[in-house]
Amino acid sequence: MPDALWTSDEIVQATGGKLAGKPFAAGGVSIDTRSLEPGDLFVALGGVRDGHEFVGQAMEQGAAGALASRQVFGSAVMVADTLQALERLGVAARERAVKARRGAVTGSVGKTSVTQAIMAGLTLAGHGRQGSAHSSVKSYNNHIGVPLTLARMPAATERAVFEIGMNHAGEIGPLTRMVRPHAAVVTTVGPVHTENFPDGETGVAHAKAEIFQGLQAGGIAVLNADDRWFSLLKSEAEKVGAQVRTFGRAEGCDARLIDFQGADGHAVVQARFHGEGLDFPILQTGFHWGLNAMAVLLMLEALDVSLSDGLAALGAFEPLQGRGAETQVTLAKGGFTLIDESYNANPISMASAIATLGARRTSGRKLVALTDMLELGPQASGFHAALAQPLEAAKADLVFAAGPLMKSLWDALPSTRRGGYARTAAELAPLVARTVEPGDVVMVKGSNGSKAGLIAQALRSLDVRPGEAG
Repeated sequence: MPDALWTSDEIVQATGGKLAGKPFAAGGVSIDTRSLEPGDLFVALGGVRDGHEFVGQAMEQGAAGALASRQVFGSAVMVADTLQALERLGVAARERAVKARRGAVTGSVGKTSVTQAIMAGLTLAGHGRQGSAHSSVKSYNNHIGVPLTLARMPAATERAVFEIGMNHAGEIGPLTRMVRPHAAVVTTVGPVHTENFPDGETGVAHAKAEIFQGLQAGGIAVLNADDRWFSLLKSEAEKVGAQVRTFGRAEGCDARLIDFQGADGHAVVQARFHGEGLDFPILQTGFHWGLNAMAVLLMLEALDVSLSDGLAALGAFEPLQGRGAETQVTLAKGGFTLIDESYNANPISMASAIATLGARRTSGRKLVALTDMLELGPQASGFHAALAQPLEAAKADLVFAAGPLMKSLWDALPSTRRGGYARTAAELAPLVARTVEPGDVVMVKGSNGSKAGLIAQALRSLDVRPGEAG
């Protein structure tokens, strides 16, 4: 099988396992029968449901073989621990892809969008050749997602980028040592997952700095000079001998943001890149994308992608679903604009999204539907109530809120700005849907766990165009 990603012999060698059944060759690696492709290696991981229960189904769907720790139906490589075996397979993939320059992305805000924008540049630099560029899919950034992404990396890969996340201290270190990046970026540090850190945001900053532990000798650390934790991150990067590259608004930054002018569906970024002036368009409207673009350009440079390819990739990169994607929803008597920010939320991204909405020109009203920001610890109520100020500065016409934490914001709002409150996103969705009018701009934002996506879905379903409701 010339296009095999892994043969059973290679899997045995990488994991130290033993082959049971006939030899096989796999074209991909999967941990989920819902997304498994014919010819994949199915890894039977433990969890709420033991993956071994699904091996038979995987084989029926065309899996080439399995990685398992107990006897299963069909051909399999037998190992003592399937997660450890997946990690070893990932490390073997890294070691055999000898040409690959690898990047890693972490941060409290913007990890997935920045990772995928970098991937767009890597793909362009590789002229779209199959396997020349590789990256995490979705938000595969944890103790399973990172080794899985590595294990899926073809041997001929030239450039790759990996998203690395965490909920607790000590999680990023092992993952970055697995990836061994040539360049790593910390987008920003903020009060995210602080309920898991006794020392709050300080602990988050130290946890993010773990990404430098795996840097290749002389690797590049790309840092946000505007971030309040910049000095700490710079110090940690320099401890491992990293070359520091900076982005921000201040003079002296390697990638300096001068101006960001947003309009309907796009923006123009004015910057200086290593002292040279740049003006370029992007298909993003969020203010945070000014600095994101600077981080992306520095990471692409570190991964041997030309500036022209980087600018072209940014110019064509569309907002990801749930992370600022805009939809024009047609009603019987006109339409409104939905800005879907429903995938995630924290105090930093909330403030940025609200400010972006405030700067937007519209003939109609500005409506905001918010659900709880999660994992903020004992200060959570205060963080929610504090959103009243940026909402006032943005001149939001009506604010809708859902969840026990957003009740703190609701109580802090003046009556003239109150659109509606409900205990859950599902209960709030029809209130927002009944209120929206032609010409309005509606932004929906909240943590994924608080189901803000239900509100965005309800608003999209108002579309009266045949076949386009969703």
